Amino acid sequence: MRLLLVEDDEILGDGLSAGLKMEGYAVDWLTNGKLADEALKMSCYELVVLDLNLPDMDGLSILRALRARKDETPVLVLTAKDTVPDRVEGLDSGADDFVIKPFELDEVCARLRALARRNEGRGTPTIEYKGLILDPASHQVTFNGEKVELSQKEFEILSFLMGNIGRVVSRARLEESLYSWNSDIESNTVEVHIHYLRKKLDSGIIRTVRGVGYIIDSESDTDSEVEAETETDDGE
Repeated sequence: MRLLLVEDDEILGDGLSAGLKMEGYAVDWLTNGKLADEALKMSCYELVVLDLNLPDMDGLSILRALRARKDETPVLVLTAKDTVPDRVEGLDSGADDFVIKPFELDEVCARLRALARRNEGRGTPTIEYKGLILDPASHQVTFNGEKVELSQKEFEILSFLMGNIGRVVSRARLEESLYSWNSDIESNTVEVHIHYLRKKLDSGIIRTVRGVGYIIDSESDTDSEVEAETETDDGE
């Protein structure tokens, strides 16, 4: 899951960036408000962690500009101000949640998971699909009651697809979600991970829509005329 971290405190930002990466997030870290505003215009993120006191452009201005563009990306605000007026102003500007400094990494991660759940329209902490259960908090996956060992990227791809059940996700969108700016990406990286996921799970769970991307069909979906244009192997 790709995340934009906007924090100008070098020590705090470095520690938070490292901690979030250990949790499996693809983190882009910026220390400048105007650069953050431009990044949000140019790139797609699943989550934003935003400090309010920033050079060049403050966090509230970034929030207002983001929402003015009809961008609904969940935003977790970091602030040292723990007053009701400050929280009201932040919420009215478009913030989804707050963490008061100083904070623990565990709380930040828990709040980010809650924002992701809300954004995906689910209330339960786990994602379940036809005997497949994915737990974002513990990074564990079970299938028909058996634990499935996945690499970090395999877990992230499965998590992204399960968070978008019933919607086709392009390879480019998966890459954008999985990798930060400085990551080296092989041309067939996504296909390789999909291949191994299919070996570890029921091969029919992840379906290839030829020339478009990948989808986990909603449980209510039935076979349709697109079947002839799709396949479940690793070809496109």
